[in-house]
Amino acid sequence: MDGTLLNSTGHVSFNNIQGIKKSGIPFTLVSARAPMEMAETIEKLNLIDPQIAFNGGLIFQWVQKGLKVLRSDPLDLTDIKAIVQLVKKDFPNVSCSCYDLNNWYDEKVDRGIRYESKMTGQCPRLIDYTKLLVADNSFYKIMLITFDPNEIERLNQKLIDLKLAGISIKQSGNEYLEITSRKAQKSKGIHYIQNLEKLAIEEMAAFGDGHNDLPMLKSVGTPIVMGNALQEIKPHGKFITKTNDNDGVIFGIENYLK
Repeated sequence: MDGTLLNSTGHVSFNNIQGIKKSGIPFTLVSARAPMEMAETIEKLNLIDPQIAFNGGLIFQWVQKGLKVLRSDPLDLTDIKAIVQLVKKDFPNVSCSCYDLNNWYDEKVDRGIRYESKMTGQCPRLIDYTKLLVADNSFYKIMLITFDPNEIERLNQKLIDLKLAGISIKQSGNEYLEITSRKAQKSKGIHYIQNLEKLAIEEMAAFGDGHNDLPMLKSVGTPIVMGNALQEIKPHGKFITKTNDNDGVIFGIENYLK
């Protein structure tokens, strides 16, 4: 969604909405976002098919009674505690927040949280992590935000050095590290849709712009990379479409798919 379907203000454009509806192509959002952060776009596009959140950690549908979970791969609580402890001790200026099925949590509001709130229109629930991280809660993502490119490299290496076998660390854009279960991969979400709809790889296309999109782009017959994508991502696209601020998704649908 971010950097792809959504423009730089965090919204889906009128042209993308109208074009996607008119295309008649089944459409699944595959995002690192939480379901609550995807809800507005799902509603605007009238999406009724399975949707993929938390980089594949949750596959769900919106139904009349609310969110219906189709597949769930949360993080291990021990891993979450180790990561939170590391960030608090060695990277106190990094925003560290986490998500369960329906909520976004943080201990403080800082620059990173304000930035994310502006992008998603959501506000975190402030809570002491020692009270939150207990056995009967399931969490799907830890989000770390820093605007210092050197710090994000050091943080990523420190997380790798923890040697937590159950986690997957993905960089999203220049400011985000997003940690989900190792079982949570966008490619697994794609395979779920593929098996559900009995599709051949050649019948599937995907749009992406960042590192966490690579497993997804490699899982479809027509990978399309956004014009605003990171330079190292562009070679992985069969086509390069316009930027997210220039309706690159509907341009790609109309010019490379239809």
